Amino acid sequence: MNILKILFVAPYPYGKAPSQRLKYEQYYPYIKEAGYDITTSSFIDNQFWSIVYKPGNTLKKILFTVLAYFRRLKDLFTLHRYDVVYVHLWVTPIGPPIFEWLFRKFSKRLIYDIDDLIFLKPKSKSNPLINLIKFGNKPIYLMKEADHIITCTPHLDQFVRQFNPETTDISSTINTKAYLPRTNYTLKKKITLGWSGSHSTSKYVYLLKDVFLKLKAEFDFSLLVIGDQDFKMEGVEVNAIPWDESTEVEDLSKIDIGLYPLPNEEWVLGKSGLKALQYMALGVPTIATAIGANFRVIEHGVSGFLVNSPEEWLQAIRALVKDEELRRLIGTSAVERVDKYYSIKSNAPVYVGILNKVNGK
Repeated sequence: MNILKILFVAPYPYGKAPSQRLKYEQYYPYIKEAGYDITTSSFIDNQFWSIVYKPGNTLKKILFTVLAYFRRLKDLFTLHRYDVVYVHLWVTPIGPPIFEWLFRKFSKRLIYDIDDLIFLKPKSKSNPLINLIKFGNKPIYLMKEADHIITCTPHLDQFVRQFNPETTDISSTINTKAYLPRTNYTLKKKITLGWSGSHSTSKYVYLLKDVFLKLKAEFDFSLLVIGDQDFKMEGVEVNAIPWDESTEVEDLSKIDIGLYPLPNEEWVLGKSGLKALQYMALGVPTIATAIGANFRVIEHGVSGFLVNSPEEWLQAIRALVKDEELRRLIGTSAVERVDKYYSIKSNAPVYVGILNKVNGK
């Protein structure tokens, strides 16, 4: 077999960020099996990762950023060795698309992977200086110049097609070998409502504060928040824990009803519904805001519930709390849906097919 070399150019260290970990990184074994030799280069290394999203440490962040740019300069001198370069989100985060231009110029073939509407330039609270020097045209440049683009939602895919017709919409996917679904849907005396995400997205849980306060009068529950250990909500019993890759599936399995609240903002239309998919893969009955990709992830009333108003949130939670058979039906249907459409095994041929097409195999 003729081995082809592929360089993955990533923002974050391997195995850390959901946008990488639950998208292309979990396909590495399939890509290798298809005859590709994989090298990964991340802009942010493990040391930088440990502080990058925390307030403060300004001098360290500047130093690590400078070192990261030197890594990218070093990468430039290796690009000629690879048959294809796979860029996720951006080559560098700051300034005009100079490095993106250089990487395109010296790469034989280039695949661009974008899984969010990053060109809308959301504000960073932990790094306010970054807001002044970010450029939203990096993704647009890569969309125009790539040999193929991988997106993750219908909205994003439609946007990209303005610049390049060579696109494939692949949702975030789940390793169904690791996500073993529950078989017992009997609730304990204290019910666990759950949410998983990050420090930057935990603010969306506050959209349900009034819902939680009303539910307190009806049944005993606690709110499990995974990914923001500092999360608190006045008047609600909260169990907030950090995200840990080694215990992620175990932690998610503690949830009786999975919650995925989102605001009605354009930014959300770039979200692939990953949190919902994680709950669903474990057979956790899931309730999500009726917006964006959630419409394709969840069949309302069959594999989960899509809601908008506080009253609809209340009705869906109440229905699931009161009816064990409903929880079972929703949970098992969700598992089947993830396995059929959003599992690694169902999407691996798509990823490999794109690489083969770009390389003329």
